[in-house]
Amino acid sequence: MCAACQFWRPDRGRCLRSHGIILLLLTDVFLQCVGGYLSSPHVGHEPPPSPHGAQHGPVISNPVIPAAVSALPRDEEGSTAECPSAGQCSRLPSSCVCCHYHHNCTYGQPTAFTCKPKRGVHCLAESGQQQANFSLWVPCQFCWQLEPSQYTCSNSTDCMTVACPRRRYNATCEVHDHVHCLGRRVFNKRLFCNWTGGYKWSTALALSITLGGFGADRFYLGQWREGLGKLFSFGGLGIWTLIDVLLIGVGYVGPADGSLYI
Repeated sequence: MCAACQFWRPDRGRCLRSHGIILLLLTDVFLQCVGGYLSSPHVGHEPPPSPHGAQHGPVISNPVIPAAVSALPRDEEGSTAECPSAGQCSRLPSSCVCCHYHHNCTYGQPTAFTCKPKRGVHCLAESGQQQANFSLWVPCQFCWQLEPSQYTCSNSTDCMTVACPRRRYNATCEVHDHVHCLGRRVFNKRLFCNWTGGYKWSTALALSITLGGFGADRFYLGQWREGLGKLFSFGGLGIWTLIDVLLIGVGYVGPADGSLYI
């Protein structure tokens, strides 16, 4: 008898039934493993070997016939959409050309640089022939040295314009499209606080002269406390009114939000 049978002391028939149940369970587990492996998609579906016995990479299963003209690359398509074609090369925006800039030039003087249009952009010379390379005359100066009218900067409304000394803020500036310069076209620059809230100097001065005794000028500029003070004191018996006319006239008193007059 087995050790388990001797330990539990069952009869001989019960021991044989226990061995039979264990054998059936093991057989069922083995059949499930074999059936799962045979039903796997990796079995019986291997691709046929190459006739030359070599691997040639992945096979395209979708039999799509390529078009006669393939799609343009992403950068070429973007350049074609933003840049005009069949025009003069010298009139292309700076974002449509690639130039070989060098710093061996005289500051402020126009210098000829070798440029070429980007992929997908076609330009012509003055004679009407297509050019792959052309010369472009660019002033010898960096982008941050340009005139303020040649670039656009972000404006800040967090700094006070009426302050002594005048406050500055860090602005991000970008050169206009048709302006060529050396260096980065997007740069940082410290500018004076010069934003406006829409208040007119002429309106503030007119209110100060006509209705300044009632604090209308201070109310217009958003200075409510000073306006109430002038209202209940009748313009400081006329003295405060006269002083405000002078201060607003010279621009010393401005809007309460710290902006500039229009």
